[in-house]
Amino acid sequence: MNTPNDNDGTKKSVRSLRELSMDIPPPRDLWPNISAEISKSAQTAGGAGKSGSRAMPSRMQWLALAAMVATLAVGMWLGRTLFPVNGASVQTPPVAIIDAPGNVINAAYLKDPRYIKQHAELVRSLEEKMKSLPPDTQKKVVASLDTIRKSIADIQAALGKDPGNALLQGLLVNSYQDEMRVLTAVHEAGDTGREI
Repeated sequence: MNTPNDNDGTKKSVRSLRELSMDIPPPRDLWPNISAEISKSAQTAGGAGKSGSRAMPSRMQWLALAAMVATLAVGMWLGRTLFPVNGASVQTPPVAIIDAPGNVINAAYLKDPRYIKQHAELVRSLEEKMKSLPPDTQKKVVASLDTIRKSIADIQAALGKDPGNALLQGLLVNSYQDEMRVLTAVHEAGDTGREI
């Protein structure tokens, strides 16, 4: 970096900022104008505050405030209903007991009274219908029902640990449907005397 001229009129190379001259005035001083603007705006702001005239919120500001309050209210409502505060328990759906005390399932799966009635009738008539089936078919039916009922118990135990698991809920419904299919097949086969 070169300086224009040194004291003797020769150009001198500068190696550090400390070597630059400190007394060079700027070509134009802006500070007086800046200072005047600051003091002018301070006087107008101070004068407006003393006279008590405040700017009223516009209609859009009122609408924005109303929208914000409504959004906050909806958010709080959703938060309190979906995510309880302070360890409050989530409402669990009512349960229905089918066949035995160990077979507890959510009532949401078995609300239909027709299903409950049909299932009870099929279970009641199961032994009678099984007698009309060949012995090897009886063994298959018993094995199928045992497997299905064991899977239902396993799924219910898993749902007891994780009641919100949609996959387990779907598996439980499918298992009950499988049980109904086997019971219905036994019922139909027992009536006609044919194999399943």
